[in-house]
Amino acid sequence: MATCMIRTRVWRNGTLERENFPFAEVSDYLEDPDCLVWADLLSPGHDDLLELAEELTLDPHAIEDAEAPAERPKATRYSSHLFMTAYSVVHDPETGDLTVGRVSAFSTRHAFVTVRLDDSLDLEAVIARWDDNADLVKYGPRTLMHGLLDEIVDGYFDAVESLDDSIEGIEDILFDESGKTGNEVSRTTFRLRRSLVQARRAILPMREVINTVMRRATGDDAPELTPYYEDLYDHVLRAAEWTESLRDMITSIFETNMSLADNRMNLVMKQLTSWAAIIAVPTAVTGFFGQNVPYPGFGKEWGFVYSLVIMVVIAVALYVAFKRKDWL
Repeated sequence: MATCMIRTRVWRNGTLERENFPFAEVSDYLEDPDCLVWADLLSPGHDDLLELAEELTLDPHAIEDAEAPAERPKATRYSSHLFMTAYSVVHDPETGDLTVGRVSAFSTRHAFVTVRLDDSLDLEAVIARWDDNADLVKYGPRTLMHGLLDEIVDGYFDAVESLDDSIEGIEDILFDESGKTGNEVSRTTFRLRRSLVQARRAILPMREVINTVMRRATGDDAPELTPYYEDLYDHVLRAAEWTESLRDMITSIFETNMSLADNRMNLVMKQLTSWAAIIAVPTAVTGFFGQNVPYPGFGKEWGFVYSLVIMVVIAVALYVAFKRKDWL
């Protein structure tokens, strides 16, 4: 089992005072109303979460949700804290795969704790956002919550934009006349559809999550943060709408690729049918002139020429007719 890695910070009156202090000291700082404490637990075990619950007096159901491997994005208000689960997404344009990272957070009046089951989320980027907006830390844990959500939502835009670029790349080769890219388009489309489904599972529920955090956060005494959360809510709506349009696009590409495959098959069948009709002419003529009964030119040299002319004329006439109909 991986060892739990813990990172801590404390701000006093909005000013960073100390970092990376022992987790056991969190409760000491929480006794001071002027302090705001943040702790991050990476790959925690069950005992680590129990210690966290004891330090912050957290609800056991929230602890179970933080430990569950496949929890849906959500925000739940308990009597003493707000619990949130969200997912970060990163798209790899080379492979078409989507990396999904999960983070849970507990927000109390003077503490903010993040729990990560893996290292997919770029925590340094989140901390950089907090440092860039250090003047907002004085408003409490809602500031830290906003910085975390803002980094996650910005990651949605990067991932969706990458998916959009990949889909446009498919459109560029979709109508390749050679027909050699059909399998490639199908494979790429399947990977993108799978990645888009994963992205939608992470992004769509975030509208409800941010709305809950925005309206039902613990200790909501900082109206100055309301515009920031409203802007964040607008961003997640745009990301969700973007995924809707991408779903329509990828569905259209899939259906178009299937139609093109059917059209190519129909073209091949028309060509085979046309050549079969042309080849059938010599067979029919030679079969007729091969009858063991007298016919015009029977036993004569000009009879052979006559049959040959008939074969050539009919074959050429069929070729020209099929060519005009674009069957050949």
